[in-house]
Amino acid sequence: MLSLEEARDRLLAAVRSVTERETVPLRDGLDRILAEDLLAARAVPPADNSAMDGYALRCADWPAEGGLALAGTATAGAPFKGALPAGQCVRIMTGALIPDGCDAVIMQEECDLSGQGCTARVHLRRAPRPGENIRRAGEDIAVGDGLLEAGRRLRPADLGLLASLGLSAVEVLRRPRVALLSTGSELREPGEPLAEGQIYDSNRYLLTAMLRRLDVAITDLGICADTPERLQAVLESAARGHDVVIASGGVSVGEADHTRRVLDRIGRVDAYKVAMKPGKPFTFGTLGEALFLGLPGNPVSATVTFHQLALPALRHLAGERSGESPLLVPARAAAPLRKKPGRADFQRAVLFADGDGHRVATTGSQGSGVLSSVTRANAFIRLEAERGDVAAGDTVSVLPFDRWLM
Repeated sequence: MLSLEEARDRLLAAVRSVTERETVPLRDGLDRILAEDLLAARAVPPADNSAMDGYALRCADWPAEGGLALAGTATAGAPFKGALPAGQCVRIMTGALIPDGCDAVIMQEECDLSGQGCTARVHLRRAPRPGENIRRAGEDIAVGDGLLEAGRRLRPADLGLLASLGLSAVEVLRRPRVALLSTGSELREPGEPLAEGQIYDSNRYLLTAMLRRLDVAITDLGICADTPERLQAVLESAARGHDVVIASGGVSVGEADHTRRVLDRIGRVDAYKVAMKPGKPFTFGTLGEALFLGLPGNPVSATVTFHQLALPALRHLAGERSGESPLLVPARAAAPLRKKPGRADFQRAVLFADGDGHRVATTGSQGSGVLSSVTRANAFIRLEAERGDVAAGDTVSVLPFDRWLM
């Protein structure tokens, strides 16, 4: 068996990232992979503006006997025109341009107003400080600043940032094309009646949801019966026009598990069996130009192998350069954990804080067919391959569920 790290490294080395580009409207850019480095062509904010509602003034006019005369008003989008005369101030709103000659904004809560109309005067309760409550031009982004790097998966804040620069479209890499199927003559679609020995296919629904979070183009090939001829025909067809073919089930060593044998005949197998639990029977290889990923049929095994092996490969295929290391949180085991040395173990668990750091408890039965153990969890307890049983109170590494699982 390959270690989890060896399998992941070998899989990533076999993946070639997509290079084709397309331009999409900015509003459609969420979760797309940026195709080029972006530099700022303009400053944000484009001009000095007020960070507060208050009064814009010249500090040199302090102190002012009888207060400062009110020369006018500046609002966002309606600036005060002309230079400010000496001994006067401007009523200003948040976001409004700083009038010429002003070098400070005093909050309205620190001022008193007397008189009305042309006789209105503003009395400051303290001395102003040069530059206070002024947002300078380019304070957020200066012209020529590097904004976002190629290979970044665009986030909501990224789209807001690009919109603040006036961009209405963004150049991204095309979405990877993924074909998905489940294998097993015992499988039926939800909603269909079940005969004796049959079960509903949950894996395609689970994997489709995770793939949608990844934002790839999905072709659902449905359920493929356990016959070598049918499986070969489906796989050969799927390999044409797709970057990746993902199949769940049929990758073990049973007499009805044909995926490995068919793949040996029409493609190339690069790895088989990974030292992880759940999820030992994992296959990857190639079908023509397409990458093939064979996940176990048990739903928890399919979840863990997809998250730990398929997901990094798909992100790399999409052109993403995340540079992110998984967040591992040390926590104390709330109860003893059973573990045999030899395989990395991912136990479904709930991570919670107490007054002394973090504690973690499993969600019950850890069988690879118990999908409810995942639905009740918010994290994996990740036990290293060489580790054995864990006593209550021992420290373990916990992998909180990320956006792909939550």
